[in-house]
This record gives sequence, C-alpha cells and structure tokens, in this order.
Amino acid sequence: MSYAFELSPKAEKELYEAWNWYEDEQPGLGERFEKEIFRKIDLIINNPLHYAIKKGLYEARTDAFPYLLIYKISEKKNMIIIVSVFHMSRHPRKKR
Repeated sequence: MSYAFELSPKAEKELYEAWNWYEDEQPGLGERFEKEIFRKIDLIINNPLHYAIKKGLYEARTDAFPYLLIYKISEKKNMIIIVSVFHMSRHPRKKR
C-alpha cells in the first residue's frame, strides 16, 4: 500500500536550508541532495514500516548524504508526515 506524504513546516525549512548550503558549496550539489531526499521519501511511502522506530517516530537514513528523515504514519489519512530532515551531526535532542 502506497501513502501520500507531506513535509512539516520544520522539515520544509530544514530541506530548504540544506539545499541552499549544498548549492553554495558546489553548484548542482543541492539538486543531488534534493533528488536523494525525494528518492528516500519514495522508498518510505512504499514501505513505511521498513525503517527503525524510536520514541514513536520512524527514522530513515539517506544513502548519499548524512541525513535522517524523521517521520510518522497517519493511517487515518493514509499519509506519511516528514517531521524533520535532520543532519546527523546535530544534537540528537533537536530531531523532534
């Protein structure tokens, strides 16, 4: 069963800031980052229970960048809600 998804305002902000940072570092790298994030989201929406759950939220690590996608599942809405696009060097308390 496939789900729809949405980004929380926090996740949108984190994605935008990371995209800008990567793009400033090297033109085109922001686009690669964004592509990797949405590739991982596609995997999540097709198999959301595959990833580890910690403190009630799921965590899916991206393959090419040091980020976790923190998400929850709303069965009622048939929706994956991306709570955070979390850089793994940040303090773990800032995940949620």
